Amino acid sequence: MITIDRTTDPRVLRTAFSCFPTGVAALCAEVDGELIGMAASSFTCVSLDPALVSVCIQNESRTWSRLAQARRLGVSVLGADQGAIVRTISSREGDRFAGTEPMLLDGGAVVLRGAPLWLECSLWNTMQIGDHLLAVFEVHGADAEPDRDPLVFHASAFRVLEGRV
Repeated sequence: MITIDRTTDPRVLRTAFSCFPTGVAALCAEVDGELIGMAASSFTCVSLDPALVSVCIQNESRTWSRLAQARRLGVSVLGADQGAIVRTISSREGDRFAGTEPMLLDGGAVVLRGAPLWLECSLWNTMQIGDHLLAVFEVHGADAEPDRDPLVFHASAFRVLEGRV
């Protein structure tokens, strides 16, 4: 057992946290006529009533300050066949939507075709927590295909699920 404190090498903690698999979501919107998107592997369902989800965003994110201006955001939980999309939408340079099929919803939210889950959301609340911002979104619309397999982030790599238990 390693003691974790403020002097611990962040790579040690990152390796430990990577043992917990998570889904991968793309947060996207149209702001001032421009498509803006980013990936998050910390997507979590928070509440059914009201319908709330959350993501954690690095404090250094330049994309978040632009996305936060959107009246509505699309959250697309990516599918097993969308590994290339997460790399593209996470890139710091170039067209983040190259090779994707974005779909603009009426309120300005952008979702990605082929994702097993789409959510149309608005920013509900934020909280500064350590080196991340916790952003909570209210869900206004959803479209789900539960039989489609998700993309999973585990041990610092994108993976797909194998079989059922």
